Amino acid sequence: MPGEEATNPAKPSLHPVYTVTNIQTKVRVLDGVKVTYSSWVKLFKLHARGYKVSDHIDGTPAPATTSPDYAQWGEIDAIVLQWIYGSISDDILSRVLGDDTTAHQAWERVKNLFLNNKGSRAAALEHEFTTLTLRSMNSLEDYCQKLKDLADQLKDVDSPVSENRLVLQLVRGFPSEFDTTAAYINQTLPDWNTAQSMLQLERNRQ
Repeated sequence: MPGEEATNPAKPSLHPVYTVTNIQTKVRVLDGVKVTYSSWVKLFKLHARGYKVSDHIDGTPAPATTSPDYAQWGEIDAIVLQWIYGSISDDILSRVLGDDTTAHQAWERVKNLFLNNKGSRAAALEHEFTTLTLRSMNSLEDYCQKLKDLADQLKDVDSPVSENRLVLQLVRGFPSEFDTTAAYINQTLPDWNTAQSMLQLERNRQ
């Protein structure tokens, strides 16, 4: 009927945050090893932007408690807080879980957990990185993945590892029977994937 649109205004659309039922299908669980802090942050921020909740983790002030928007803000903040808690490992969760916490406060706790004491963490990671060997791991694949994980963790504490150094360390951890291939890699410095393939072929040949 004429005028019906004026008397029956359209209902407000549902905020996209309510459509997320399982954050782990979108953001991998942060454990600090296989999933580093920097990787987790990138994924989390990507989805926060996509679902229009970046203001809940970037420090944007909450609306006043007297504002008509405060109730919905509180609901959405609780959901984002659930995202944070649901995308971190049990060990990390036990260290950042708190009462009456906003999403931004929890976000900052996770950040501080990983970025405080960078010097001591970098020293420990550097030692593990430089002393890792193929013989200490179950397989070549595990060895390569562990080196890459350590390099990613070093990047988190502002001690990035260049690809050349990563390749050189990969070779350094191999036993003497790989000396010929190792010498060639040291001379040519191929990229990380190529170096892995060359060592895999040599292992298969042996």
